Amino acid sequence: METIEAISRRIRTAEDLRSVVRTMKGLAAVSIRQYERAVASLENYNHAVEMGLQIVLRHEDTVMRPRATHRDGRVAALVFGSDQGLCGPLNRQVVEHAISELDGVARGGKAQIGALIAVGSRAAMELEMSGRRPEHVIHLPSSVAGITERVQDVLLQLDAWRAAQHVERVLLFHQRTERGRAWRPATVQVLPVDTAWLDTLRRRPWPTRNTPTFTMPPAALLSDLIQQHLFGVLYRAFAESLASENAARLAAMQAAEKNIDERWQQLKALFHQQRQAVITEELLDVVSGFETMRHNKR
Repeated sequence: METIEAISRRIRTAEDLRSVVRTMKGLAAVSIRQYERAVASLENYNHAVEMGLQIVLRHEDTVMRPRATHRDGRVAALVFGSDQGLCGPLNRQVVEHAISELDGVARGGKAQIGALIAVGSRAAMELEMSGRRPEHVIHLPSSVAGITERVQDVLLQLDAWRAAQHVERVLLFHQRTERGRAWRPATVQVLPVDTAWLDTLRRRPWPTRNTPTFTMPPAALLSDLIQQHLFGVLYRAFAESLASENAARLAAMQAAEKNIDERWQQLKALFHQQRQAVITEELLDVVSGFETMRHNKR
């Protein structure tokens, strides 16, 4: 049976661990809000890009529309996971979703699965365990300020893919939060840009009577606006993935805190039981000694 001192040490360890878990819960909650604000801030940015595309696409006679993509073209994929642990099944879920989707693309036609990038070292480990070794691993930023640099790295890599490997389709697989807590895997097609969406923008009525003009060559302006659109799509994927990671970590820490509290209660009960047993034993020794002394006096 454990001594009171040993049980006391285990209680102190549980209390220290509970303090760490509560700190991690607080950090995760703050991070979730930070990345959710980053996603919300994209609304005005995307609206401005769409309005620019709306004007340029009206010049159909001078603007080259994006060419159609062949179903048998090479497909590249980016799988967003996490660099840190303690986030439950988040990485396994997104990797399983990505593999299922890529297998479906391969079965649906003659498309070849080309390059594969893992965003996050944990996602790379899950991909390797599933038999899909990524060509590159990009680490996630630790704050909103670092997302822009990572997006630029991905855009450069996409340009290299298209030039060297003739990649025609690029897919993103990442987790997306719902109401700040639940998360689910999502698939986003980055390239080619959806022509139906472009047609919708072109036909959308302008909100005012004054239509803007531009002096740049329409084809060059369209290319720049499409690049900005891709930046927004990738930025959202990073922000939503990071928000999902912290939501998963918050849920894991809440479960851990509950288990620690239950264990702490058990240890406290065991401590009181042991202390009462020691007190009872000492009282019995005192009574036994007193009875012995009284018997000797008689």
